[in-house]
Amino acid sequence: MSGVVEPRVRVLLDPDWASGSLVDDVRRGLGGRPRRLPPKWLYDPVGADLFDEITRLPEYYPTEAERAILTAHAAEIAQACDASTLVELGSGTSDKTRTLLDAFRSPERPHGPLARFVPVDVSDGTLRDAASMLSVRYPGMAVEAVVGDFTLHLGQLPRGDRRMVAFLGSTIGNFYLEERAAFLGALADSLDSGEWLLLGTDLVKGADRLVAAYDDAAGVTERFIRNCLLVVNRELGADFDPGAFSYVPFWDPRMERIDMRLRAEEPQTVTVPGADLVVELATGEEICVEISTKFRREGIAAELGEAGFTVERTWTDDAGDFALTLARRD
Repeated sequence: MSGVVEPRVRVLLDPDWASGSLVDDVRRGLGGRPRRLPPKWLYDPVGADLFDEITRLPEYYPTEAERAILTAHAAEIAQACDASTLVELGSGTSDKTRTLLDAFRSPERPHGPLARFVPVDVSDGTLRDAASMLSVRYPGMAVEAVVGDFTLHLGQLPRGDRRMVAFLGSTIGNFYLEERAAFLGALADSLDSGEWLLLGTDLVKGADRLVAAYDDAAGVTERFIRNCLLVVNRELGADFDPGAFSYVPFWDPRMERIDMRLRAEEPQTVTVPGADLVVELATGEEICVEISTKFRREGIAAELGEAGFTVERTWTDDAGDFALTLARRD
């Protein structure tokens, strides 16, 4: 067996990226209407722990549904795709991805074992820990981690060999329609003809079940969404009172998405010194924090087709809650 290959880590993010990006997002999102805060600011250490708790809630099905698909079909995915490099966007700890890596590293795989894994994430520490663990777990496989923002750095992903990009967790559903089209187009532009995309998407289902998944009885999702205000308070010296907002999750049937907002319960003047901003909120005014779009199989194929991909295979869990779509760059 080949020996452990020392992982490589490439840092594309400026050390001041987070603070500068937060200032820009707050000025743009809270300074205009509708008021918005991008969901990436939910994931400070507190928010990351809360989201981890969410994935284990009885109401929240997507994580385990996707895991079930990977467990049942990872070998088929590895056999259907001739990639020798796997790139994962927003990899975090690469927890679920290990099921894929096990299949891609199998000596029985007709295309040969995967040669290289490229995890991409904004968290330097998490990425380095995961890269070290994966190098030991998969001797002989090169791990080339990239500390970067996948909305900014698609064009700087390592090239060479045939690649498959994995974008799991239905993170694509957090993009608005126009953002989604732009992102998929940029992803297609970053890939060569014949390279691959494995896309995880949550599927449309009954509204009651969808709302329950984002409005759990224990209130964990509500605390998660409110946490974005605490991040702005801490990082930019703002004086948001999280208790002065109510959490408003609802199903938008026209856009087929869950919309998660914070609604001001009284008139408020919020100062954000770090962004040189004063925000006047009226009673009932809302801050849009996150959306989670749900998809239909034909819609996924159409959006991928517009971006320059052809769907090759789609797998779902037994309940038909979630889909993994394998598409090839035209």
